[in-house]
Amino acid sequence: MSHAFLQNAWYVLIGVLLVGYAVLDGFDLGVGVLSPFIAKNDKERRLLVSAIGPFWDGNEVWLLTAGGALFAAFPHVYATVFSGFYLALMLVLYALIVRAVSFEFGHRVESAKWRRAWDWVFFAGSLLPALLTGVAVGNVMRGVPLDARGEFAGDFFSLLNPFALVVGLAGLSMFIMQGAAYLTAKTNGDLARRARGVGIWAWAALVALLIVAGILVVADSPERLDNYTRNPIAYVAPLAALAFLILTRVSLQKGTGGKTFLFSSLSVAAIMGIWGVANYPYLLPARNVAAYGLTAFNASASQKSLQTMFIIALVGVPLVLAYTAYVYWIFRGKVRAHEEHY
Repeated sequence: MSHAFLQNAWYVLIGVLLVGYAVLDGFDLGVGVLSPFIAKNDKERRLLVSAIGPFWDGNEVWLLTAGGALFAAFPHVYATVFSGFYLALMLVLYALIVRAVSFEFGHRVESAKWRRAWDWVFFAGSLLPALLTGVAVGNVMRGVPLDARGEFAGDFFSLLNPFALVVGLAGLSMFIMQGAAYLTAKTNGDLARRARGVGIWAWAALVALLIVAGILVVADSPERLDNYTRNPIAYVAPLAALAFLILTRVSLQKGTGGKTFLFSSLSVAAIMGIWGVANYPYLLPARNVAAYGLTAFNASASQKSLQTMFIIALVGVPLVLAYTAYVYWIFRGKVRAHEEHY
């Protein structure tokens, strides 16, 4: 296998891992953000936790694996991203930690105040990663200031630019839509009806924010459109996103739970695909000097390292996919009231 093939393969593989995270952890983060607003009593809040209980920790592994793959395949990118985005990543990490703690501590004391307090921790621990992950994606798409050595030359506040914030809100809307779609498939009655209503609003917000983000890309970072003008086949990603978003909206209106979640998941994957196509071959574009940008070709590990890891991935990824499918099959169907203390 040539070095160029392996560099491209790892660009795609890391993209697949990030899509897996957005689709799977997207729904359980979305459920966490929705929980204070659609659950009307303690029983319904426990039902929401039970709906994601068997999956949430496995879903987060996709993000950890993507980080590990980035470290091994593109160590220079890993070093720059984790030093430049350090504060934001620490906030995401702490939010995920307290969110995990809320699962374990929320039901330990028979006190309404105790439970409500941990419910709000669960909400905040879901909201922050959903928002900041989108802000990070916005910065990676727009580009960040890098020096000649490819190291981050900005500060935390330079990451809070209008484009990144719009993408952050789009990411939050996308996760809320995904969470609502998941709940329409896993719950019944009034809870499912409320989830469907919120999902329609989140869908509208996502579409509006994607349009705004697209306008900002044209005005602020037109080079992100180069791959689309050079290769018309690249338009498959935005066309797929458009088709799946329409199908998601129709399914939300009809209340077809399983199809709604399927189309919402495909919408998330296609939207992530738009980002991957637009950025290729850049993993971290430089906003100040294009030549300083870190690509799949100038920031990768050695050919031998990439090849060894690629062989491991060929063995390991199917096993992970099979295990994930097995877990979802075991816990398929609607969540029931007696499972509220999962």
